[in-house]
Amino acid sequence: QAQYVECGGGLGQPGGSLTLSCTASGSNFALETMGWYRKAPGKQRELVAAIASGGVADYLDSVKGRFTISRENAKNRMYLQRNDLKTEDTAIYYCNSYGTPLYEDRWWGQGTEVTVSS
Repeated sequence: QAQYVECGGGLGQPGGSLTLSCTASGSNFALETMGWYRKAPGKQRELVAAIASGGVADYLDSVKGRFTISRENAKNRMYLQRNDLKTEDTAIYYCNSYGTPLYEDRWWGQGTEVTVSS
C-alpha cells in the first residue's frame, strides 16, 4: 500500500517562503501523477498543484506564480516550494496520488500544517 509522508510545515510570514517535501513508499512513484493538496480551516480539501511523471505541472489559479511543484523520481520525493506566502495559504498540506478522493479521510495521511501569520 502506498504511503506518503509530508514534512516542512510550520510558521511562515506573509511574503515569506517555505518548502514542503513528500517521501513516497510502497508505490510506483516514478510512474504516477502526483499532487499537493491542502485543507484550510473550515474548507474542503483541494488540489493545489499536480505534476506528471515527466515533470509537466499544473496549479490552482490562486497559487500560480507563487508555488512550484517538483519531483525527484529516483528518490521517491516530491516538493512544493511556496513563495510570497499569504494568510490564505494557512492549511494542512498533503501529498497524494493525483485523483485520490478528496473527501474520504481514509485515503489521507496526517499532512503537514502550515500557518502564515505576521
